[in-house]
Amino acid sequence: MAKLRHIAITVPDPQKAAAFYMRVFGMKKVGETDWINARGVYLSDGTINLALLNYKTEQAAGEWRGRDYVGIHHFGFWVDDVAATRKAMEAAGGRYWMGEPVEGGGFYEVKYRDPDGVVVDITANGWIGAVKDAAGPVSKRSSRPAAHKKRPDRTSQTRD
Repeated sequence: MAKLRHIAITVPDPQKAAAFYMRVFGMKKVGETDWINARGVYLSDGTINLALLNYKTEQAAGEWRGRDYVGIHHFGFWVDDVAATRKAMEAAGGRYWMGEPVEGGGFYEVKYRDPDGVVVDITANGWIGAVKDAAGPVSKRSSRPAAHKKRPDRTSQTRD
């Protein structure tokens, strides 16, 4: 089964937004990016990757939204089979936008728009700070710097 493990929010100031989410929710900073399309900060709660991004180009932001848009930009599923998922997306009315798998296991996202225009990423390599299965290892597949910590065993803990 595919796992929701990535949410990207477009923000005016990624550092300021990161400080908020770290302070309020205890999220950990696992990386930063500054490349031709965007600058941003990557946070994690130990399971999911939260990207706080400020897009530099209209094309990267999505021309239907523009660079000034603030809010959820896209979310991503960590899948077992990208080719099969692409076929399923297209059969269900999804439309390819951009991105292709990278040879050699590097970071990538294949972006689609769902039938309502919402951007959905798929990847078989995961995101920095995310884990595919809650008991699994944290993804280290990224060219971005990261600090990874082993998750504590929570099987013996009770919920409040």
